[in-house]
Amino acid sequence: MLNIARLVRPFLFVLLLAATGCHAQSSSTEGKLSPDLARRVEIMLRSKANLPPYYDVLIGPRAKSTVPGFDEITVTFSSDGKATRPMTFLLSTDGKTLAQFNKFDISKDPKEMVSADGRPARGGPENAPVVIVGFDDLECPFCAKMHAQIFPALQARYKDQVRIVYRDFPLVEIHPWAMRAAIDINCLAAQSHDGYWNVVDYIHAHSSEIGGSEKTVAKANETLDTLTREEGKRQKVNMTMLNACIEKQDDSVVRASMKIGSDLGVEATPALFINGERFEGALPIEYVYRVIDNALVAAGKTPPPPVPVPSPDASATTAGQPPARTSSE
Repeated sequence: MLNIARLVRPFLFVLLLAATGCHAQSSSTEGKLSPDLARRVEIMLRSKANLPPYYDVLIGPRAKSTVPGFDEITVTFSSDGKATRPMTFLLSTDGKTLAQFNKFDISKDPKEMVSADGRPARGGPENAPVVIVGFDDLECPFCAKMHAQIFPALQARYKDQVRIVYRDFPLVEIHPWAMRAAIDINCLAAQSHDGYWNVVDYIHAHSSEIGGSEKTVAKANETLDTLTREEGKRQKVNMTMLNACIEKQDDSVVRASMKIGSDLGVEATPALFINGERFEGALPIEYVYRVIDNALVAAGKTPPPPVPVPSPDASATTAGQPPARTSSE
């Protein structure tokens, strides 16, 4: 089938259909295109998309558009009975210019694209000017490195200007105990946010040890349950409720979080949304500072003084390697 990206890209800017000579135009711009105008549109599209001759091009009638001086037309490409989704183009009312552009709604604050509501938080208050939502996998080694390196640095630098939350995104295809870990810590989070973060800290710091020398999923699950229960006792939570939640292993909350991530385009961990701006994988800490500083300025706040540039041999990446993927390569 036709590569839609190849077709759309040439029309991000206005394209002239102009040819030498004059062409009679109908006084009414709505309705079916004249055979001459339809042919000129088709030839332009075939040329710009490098369309093979065995593709059929179906051009719909003109319709009113929201762009002054232009009407809309829809174009469908088909081959062997298979058709693309109709694509919308703009055709000037004088029939001399064909254009295509994408219109995006930017009325909503990007910060609101990824909700942090109901999640345990570190750092600033709910109205902090910068909110970082991380999609986390507790069995992901790259997540562990980011957790150990980036977040303490951000809290030390920005204090209450930045609020940090995690959403669950266990890569169940490659991390066999990640789902269990996510369910357990959510059981604890329901009663103690401090307890939640204590267990998250511990698991990320000791993920390679989970499961002990046996390295089995059953042993890892047992370890995770024990860690959660022990922290629950330290936090003086209702142990009857906690134990019942752990035994039930209801994954609905975690699955809902995974769907949120997938809907946002998350495919790998770690993934960060800094006031709605998405980043995946290893990022130099200086780059993260720059993004947060820009977000603070946009929110009308003053960022902290610049951080000294590290020496060339200093390691300052969140992970230093590509992010974990949702499937084995």
